[in-house]
Amino acid sequence: MLNHYHKQSEITRAYIQMHISILLWGATGVLGKGIDLSENLLVWYRVIITSISLFIFAMVTRQSLKVPRQYLFSIITVGTILTVHWLFFYGAIKYSNVSITLSIFSSSSLFSALLEPIITGKKFDKRELIYSTMGMAGIGIIFYTGGSANYAGIFMGLLAALTSALFNILNKKIVTHVPSITVSFYEIFTGLVLLTLTMPFYVHYIHPSKILPSTSDWVLLFILALGCTHITMILSLNALRYLTAFTMNLSLNLEPVYGIALAFIIFGENKTLGPGFFIGTLLIMLSVILHSYFAGRKTVLDV
Repeated sequence: MLNHYHKQSEITRAYIQMHISILLWGATGVLGKGIDLSENLLVWYRVIITSISLFIFAMVTRQSLKVPRQYLFSIITVGTILTVHWLFFYGAIKYSNVSITLSIFSSSSLFSALLEPIITGKKFDKRELIYSTMGMAGIGIIFYTGGSANYAGIFMGLLAALTSALFNILNKKIVTHVPSITVSFYEIFTGLVLLTLTMPFYVHYIHPSKILPSTSDWVLLFILALGCTHITMILSLNALRYLTAFTMNLSLNLEPVYGIALAFIIFGENKTLGPGFFIGTLLIMLSVILHSYFAGRKTVLDV
């Protein structure tokens, strides 16, 4: 009985950590829109700040950053996927807008429902596909009632969703064996190494109009790196210890709701938020609530 209540408490805490992460992630699109840098430079500065903050955090809390050799390649692989995800995500925002990017990004739950059984060998659950379809229908309503979209932004948003799904699925295997702070640090550091090595070629061939951040850019970069990366990485990876990758990806459907609302308030993207926005939001929230309810019932029955 005590084990049952302890397990339920851990799962409840995981859901809370997950939704705090999603709320903070919802602000990343708005912050990215406000930072006057190309997507490559934006992500590069982001991983520089986050790598330093995670290292200091590990030293202050005296947490070991040693990685078991058998997980090193997996962490580097997932870190590479995370970096590519951020490049596509912010590229989509730069080529379209926050609302379109976040709407398309919610397809990560559908990608997760399709890919997780293939990658992990998990038994295919038809209900998960139903929940994903509900979430996608909500996103579709929000998107198609909001006006025309930029095709480059849509394409990048879909790739951002695909890489996000892969990130959570593959990370699920790692965080059950390696501490979250260690996983977070080396995945972010992988991105730092990759972007630093490729940055001279990027600057030489792409010729970005601006390389050094302004004062306001630095402020937003620190908020993005510390609040929306450092904290969310640790919280979300802790949550993944007790929740499935599909649960994480499906709940991420709430991220565009938060982000689009912020874009509406800050950037006035109200032209894309008509009655369809509220109908779509209802479908998204319903899919998340239903999944959480049935997943919780299944957990109780399995105990």
